[in-house]
Amino acid sequence: MFLFFISSGLFLGWTLGANDASNVFGSAVGSKLIRFRQAAIIASIFVVLGAVLQGAGGSHTLGKLGSVDALGGAFTVALAAGMSVLWMTKSKLPVSTSQAIVGAIIGWNFFTGNPTDINSLTTIVATWISGPILGGFFAVLLFLLLQFILRKRKIHLIKLDAYIKYALLIVGAFGSYSLGANNIANVVGVFIPSAPNIALDFGFFTLNGTQLLFLGGGLSIAVGIFTYSKKVMMTVGSSLMKLNAETAIIVVLAHSLVLFVFSSQSLSDLFVRIGLPAIPLVPVSSSQAIVGAIIGIGILKGGRNIQINVIGKIAVGWFLTPVIAGLLAFFALFFMSNVFNLKVSSNPSKYVKGDIVVTDDAKVSIDDKTKTIENFYPTDKEVTTFKLYKPAVIIVMIILLLVIIYQLYVINKLKEKDKLEEYQESIDRYDTQQILLAKELKTTNDANLKLEKEIDAKEKEQKKIALSIIRKNEILSKLKTEIENLKSKPEETLKFADLNTLKLLIIENLSVENERKSFNKYIRNLNDSFYKNLEIEYPGLSENEKKLCSLLRLKLTSKEIASILNITPKSVEVSRYRLRKKMNIKKNEKLSKMIRKL
Repeated sequence: MFLFFISSGLFLGWTLGANDASNVFGSAVGSKLIRFRQAAIIASIFVVLGAVLQGAGGSHTLGKLGSVDALGGAFTVALAAGMSVLWMTKSKLPVSTSQAIVGAIIGWNFFTGNPTDINSLTTIVATWISGPILGGFFAVLLFLLLQFILRKRKIHLIKLDAYIKYALLIVGAFGSYSLGANNIANVVGVFIPSAPNIALDFGFFTLNGTQLLFLGGGLSIAVGIFTYSKKVMMTVGSSLMKLNAETAIIVVLAHSLVLFVFSSQSLSDLFVRIGLPAIPLVPVSSSQAIVGAIIGIGILKGGRNIQINVIGKIAVGWFLTPVIAGLLAFFALFFMSNVFNLKVSSNPSKYVKGDIVVTDDAKVSIDDKTKTIENFYPTDKEVTTFKLYKPAVIIVMIILLLVIIYQLYVINKLKEKDKLEEYQESIDRYDTQQILLAKELKTTNDANLKLEKEIDAKEKEQKKIALSIIRKNEILSKLKTEIENLKSKPEETLKFADLNTLKLLIIENLSVENERKSFNKYIRNLNDSFYKNLEIEYPGLSENEKKLCSLLRLKLTSKEIASILNITPKSVEVSRYRLRKKMNIKKNEKLSKMIRKL
């Protein structure tokens, strides 16, 4: 009968695995850093270890809140809590199993007339508020610490990604252990007063009745993780806020620390020894802790990526869960008592028709004033120990070890496959990038070649015009010399042919001044970008100095420049000296070379 009635507790454990336990790896799976199957295997192993080795701490406060002292009552309370969580899970809301079981216990208190311990209720409700706040606080501190480490170490992105994946597995295992230790009281805590006083000797270690309850509850959580947790993982890991690798590991670690703080008897005792208040050992909400961590990171990043509508839905789920569980437990207890005549309490209830006779054998020996978890652990004299056949235990342990090794082998193969796929993708990306770079390089080279040709053509054109002006200046100089020669001849020796020669020279070079002006304008247009760069680098240059720079850029000699500007070569040298000084060019640097760099 005990095994039959505990089925509702196992059902509640299944819902916890489907909902609360998914939060341990929800961020990692939601951000696609870890495969769901890989996360489920690790979470299942460590949640069972946490439940068996450290599961008693959270049961203290639940025992004070309301001691469900009849097996039928425990069955109904666990069933009501499980149905509430299942309904919320189907709605894809990461609700709290802690809230569900607390609401169901209060419903049992109302039905049976037992008082609800206000201090215990206040402590539990306080953790519903402090849990997400503490999760957000831890997340912010850890995020800032991680950013500091990454700035100092400057780890390569590929190595960082690998480190974070391994860290997520380690932190997820720690979180699963803490979840099992903290939340197993939600699953089977109400059955502890009715647990049989037995012990199971495995040869290497012994489990008492309460620990066996925790073992069964841990296994039911593991089943819930495998069968129904993926949907909630995606809600927590991706719908609330998009997470990258760094934020995913911070969220998981912050959530795990919150669970560990409220489940560690050693940490609570340490606080007392150093003069601080004891930490309440309460089954806290893992959903609230992880949502608080995600919101903390979101606020630190400016709050732009937080999905407010998802937060609203989660808040509604948190508010409705204990209310629905309490009402459901009350009506379920009424139904079980009056329809199936199931004893749900050792005390008679005004909601049950007729009197229920409670024999001494049916009562549970509990101190009504304290009702703490210590009362539920049997003494050595009361325990009936069953010894298992040691070779059979060894065989079972070997089989389990082989299963774990096989799973690790499968995980390793999946990792190798992922690495191979990533390597192939990186090769494909590299080849694509090389093709794009080659195209871009060809386009750039073609553009540069075209630009160089245009610059060469412009420079040739400028030089052609400059040489034309120089040639005409030479002709004018020749004309001047001829006139001087004619002036030196007597008037009676002058001939018409001499004057005609002068006329032809004048007509040929009549437009030289206009051509010089056209040349200056042409130089300005062709060197527009050069002039702009010159004004940016040397804003104090005059127009004549800019014109001199444009002629030096053509590699013209001082004599050629003097001819174009209609000044003496000595004036050109003086202008060049002043220009070097103004541009702050060193003696060992060529002026024309520096100008051509602009």
